Formats: sequence, structure tokens, C-alpha cells
Amino acid sequence: MAGRINDDDVKAVRDAVPIDAVVSEYLQLRNAGGGNLKGLCPFHDEKSPSFHVSPAKGLYHCFGCQEGGDTVDFIMKIDHLSFAETIERLASQAGITLRYEEGGYTPGRQQGERTRLVEAHKIAAQFYAEQLDGAEAEIARAFLAERGFDQSAAQHFGLGYSPAGWDHLTRFLRGRGFSDQELVLSGLSQEGRRGPIDRFRGRLMWPIRDIAGEVVGFGARKLREDDNGPKYLNTPETPLYRKSHVLYGIDLAKKEIAKTSRAVVVEGYTDVMACHLSGITTAIATCGTSFGEGHIKILRRLLMDHSGSEVVFTFDGDAAGQKAALRAFEDDQKFAAETSIAITPGGMDPCDLRLAKGDAAVADLVESRTPLFEFALRHVASRHNLDTTVGRAAALDEAAPIVARIKNSSIQHESAVQLAGMLGILDTQFVVRRVSQLARWARERGRDAGPDQSRPQQRHGQAAPPEQARPAGPRGPALNLRSPARRVERELLKLALQRPDLVSPAFDAYGADEFTAPPYAVVRQCIEDAGGATAGAADPSYVPRVREAAPDDTVRAMVTELAVEPLLTRRDPDEAYAGVQLATVRIAAVDARIADLEGAARRSEAQGDHAGSAAMLQELWVLQQYGKTLRERGAAAL
Repeated sequence: MAGRINDDDVKAVRDAVPIDAVVSEYLQLRNAGGGNLKGLCPFHDEKSPSFHVSPAKGLYHCFGCQEGGDTVDFIMKIDHLSFAETIERLASQAGITLRYEEGGYTPGRQQGERTRLVEAHKIAAQFYAEQLDGAEAEIARAFLAERGFDQSAAQHFGLGYSPAGWDHLTRFLRGRGFSDQELVLSGLSQEGRRGPIDRFRGRLMWPIRDIAGEVVGFGARKLREDDNGPKYLNTPETPLYRKSHVLYGIDLAKKEIAKTSRAVVVEGYTDVMACHLSGITTAIATCGTSFGEGHIKILRRLLMDHSGSEVVFTFDGDAAGQKAALRAFEDDQKFAAETSIAITPGGMDPCDLRLAKGDAAVADLVESRTPLFEFALRHVASRHNLDTTVGRAAALDEAAPIVARIKNSSIQHESAVQLAGMLGILDTQFVVRRVSQLARWARERGRDAGPDQSRPQQRHGQAAPPEQARPAGPRGPALNLRSPARRVERELLKLALQRPDLVSPAFDAYGADEFTAPPYAVVRQCIEDAGGATAGAADPSYVPRVREAAPDDTVRAMVTELAVEPLLTRRDPDEAYAGVQLATVRIAAVDARIADLEGAARRSEAQGDHAGSAAMLQELWVLQQYGKTLRERGAAAL
């Protein structure tokens, strides 16, 4: 049984790796104010960013799908890792050596499955890279040289060579402590007649990395005529590698994609290399499959998916390239980004173009792009006889829905006018009206269709209200934790978690019963159980301790949400702002107690309990005076 990772080492790992550095490996983050960052949630599809990260607290929370937690929770969720695997990965990044209890430090046996497979791929990539310098790999070096790639290019992309023997890599990895089962599971080896043999033999090797930069698979190019395998052989589907969820070059391109809000999608490994070496460092490619849903999700997170971003597809001008372009256009509506196409001249791919005409020609290719919808329109027009009335009408029937799909209304109108001219229809307004009608019908269908469309849409940047846990049995009206009546309670708890220095020590004198929403009362109790806000003001592990004090995951998620959610003030909060929240919550609690006492005193008087009634009236008078003072002096009266 694997040993348990030492608790002190776990804490060291949590403290050593900033959450914003980890999250920004997977999506683009922008300033959200108050020291927080925001981006498109990687756990659900959304148009406006509701995923918030608090570097100061080490927490993230999505106000759309309610996912939240710390750095470890994020990695576990996004990469489907166990707790131990996550700690091992983060420890490796931070250079921390982990200690394992119940048997000491034996990492070869105690690392999680995914961590072991990642390590095997890392060692394999190094092995292949070293082989590229050997005599046998001359054929691979010649292949690269013929395509304009020198040794420095091979090193930059981590290229390698797999020896032609049956089990060179398999024996090497066995010597590094990997089992046959791990080697077959990883896809680096495959079952032979007498045991595992190398999957890749005598080929040029491209390491395929995920968005975090870890090698998860390989692409292998045939070099010899006696190789009866396919021209390109990729890693099979494994626990690490799913071809529909990886993009070659994404590890090198992600920062520039986020910075420029542009991604260039090419068709092959050498095309990615050619683009990057020509200065187009946003180029990426799919790995043995067509561009699809999983790839779109990766790019949307990096592009922040706003209307100013762009995805450029490059395709050959032949029939297959046109078919691929039209297939890409079918996914256009899954982007908020504009989609464009760059057709390579003379059927050359970017690698051929760079070799024939130089780096500048590759850059010019991308700059000469045209909108993908315009390409689709020209394709439709080419399939009809526009010299006849019937042909023009048929072309309009097919092309008008394409224009109606254009997201930008101004571009949609101009394109309708352009379509009329392209088809030779003199009544331009007829085409414009036709497109507008189709667009309106599509919007109406969208509002009426599907569970996701039935909910009110969020405004840009507005957080969606969290879904509350539903108790069994009959329910009354839903508890709205964001109602005006509870908004101040929420704000005070946010201050107590985010800026405990501003509400201490007054906050610690508040009872849980002063918070009228039961979930807020539980959070208040968690803060007390964690030592209180006063102690938390000087304790960097304060919020994690509050989360640990939560009785269940629902409350823990609420703590995370409150610790990350921006405060309502547009300015930096100060003592005056905090004082207003403190006083308002206390006034509401006093008013509630006054109402209770008034009712209880009347009942006592009606029952003839004059002494009890008198005592209540005395307490009532004291509370009324206190409430008056609070209203006049605010937090100074606390």
C-alpha cells in the first residue's frame, strides 16, 4: 500500500506554488479588481468570465458553475488526478522532496499512476532526443534539413529519433524502474510475441505536450521504405493522451495566443515548426484528428473568447483543404472569436512555403487571411449557375443562413449587401431583410430551446447566483443569499475573510445568530472555530483554516466563494466601509430582537405575567436606545 505523504510536505507544496501561476497555465487571466483575477471557466462553457482567482488567498471560485478550492483542488479537477498525484506534480515543479510515512521514501512504488506515466514520457523524450545525434539517426537529420530545420530547431521543439530495434526504449525504461504494465499502459510499448516491444521504431519523433508543458504522447514520422506502418503514427488513447484534447505546440504558443488574442491552426507538426520559426508563434496543430470540440475549449480559455480575438485556419487550396475549411466553419458559432482562413498558394503547406519563399512568405500568408464566412459564401456561390433566376434563388437559399450566423450585427449587414452583389441580385434590401429575418428566428429559437437557454442570461462580468443545497421533502420559497436583505451580511463575511484587519476585533463579538441566513451563520461559526478574524488578520493560513473548519463540502465551497468574490465597493475598502457593514448587520439583529421582544411582552401581558412582561419591556427599552445610538454613531457605537 502506498505511503501517506507527510503533512508538513503537503503544506510546503501548497505554500510554494502560487495559484495564479498554476491556473494561468490553462487559461488567460485578467485583472478583476481588488487584487483578484478572472477568466473563462475551464470547467463549463460560458461567454463571460465568471471564474475568479484570489492570489492572496490561494483560492479560485467560479460564480457560474460553483466549482472552487485551492491550487490542489484545481489540478485534481482539471487533470483528473488523485490528491497524491497532484501533490507529487506540484512538488516536482517546486523542487520539493516529499517524505512518505508508513515505510519511508520509495517514490518508485508510491507515486500515483498518472505521475508515473508522465515521468515515463519525460524520460522517453530525453532518450529519443539523445538518439537523434547518433549515426543511425542520420536519415532523420537529413529529413529535417531537407525541410529547412537545423539542429537548434530540433532542440527547440524537443525532436528525437526512435531506434530501429525491437525494444531499445522498453529495456531502457525497465532499467529506470518502470514495469511492463506501465509501459504498455503509457503507449510507449506494445505487446509482442515474447513480451513488450517498442511502439515507435526507426522514426522521427515529435513529443506532444499538454497545455501545462508535460509530455503526454508522441507523433512519429516514417523515414524508411521498408517501414510498412502509416506515414504518421501517434500515441494511442491512454490515461494521458486523448487526441481530441491535445494541440501540438500549445505549450509554446499559449502565452503569445493569450497576449495577441490570436491563434493560428495549421495541419501538421512541421507546419507548426515552420510558423514558429517564421515569427508566427501562435501556431498550433491537431494530432492525427480533425479540429473539434475539445480543441475549441482549449483555445477559448486562452483567447478569453471575446469578439476582438481571432482564430486563423490555414488549409491547402485543393478539394480536401476546402472540405476541411468548411468543416471548421461548422464550429464557428462555438467561438465568440472571429474565424478566418488563409489558403496556401499552389497547394503548398506552411513548411513548403517557408522552404520555397522564406519566413516572410509564411507571415504574409497569415496576414492575407479572409473571414471564414466569406470563404463559405464563395464556395456556395461556385456551386450554382448564377446566370439564371433559379440558380440565384437557390444560392440565396443556401447562403443567407450563413450570413445570418455572423455574430457581429454590423458585419452581418455589410455581408448581406456583399452577398447580393456576389449573387447578382439587384434588390439589395430584399437580401438584407431575408438575412435579418433568419437571424431573428435563430435568436428566438435559441431563447426557447434547451435547459441552458431557459435561464436568464448573465450580463458581462456579472456573477451568477449560487445554487443552494436542496433539503429533502417539501420546500418553501428558495433562499436567495444575494437578496438585498442579506447582501450586507454577505459583504461583512467577505470582509471578515478577505480583509479581517478592517473588521477586527468587533466582528469576533458577533454571534452566529446575528446572521439571518443559515448558511451565513455556519460560515460565521467556521470563522470562530478557526480562531476568529482578529487572529486571522496576521495569519497567512487563516482562510485555509476556515475552510478546514467547514463541516462539509457545501459550506467549504461557500467559504471559498466568499473569500474570492469581489467586494461591492468600487474603491479599495477602508475602515469606514467596513464600519458601515458592521453597524448595518448589528442594527438588523437589534431590530429583529426588538420585534421578538415586543411580541413576547404582549403575550406575557395577555397571560397575566406582569413581572415577566415588565422585564421584557426593560430589555426592550435598552435595545431601542442601543439601536438609536447605532443609527446615529454607526460603528463607533459597537
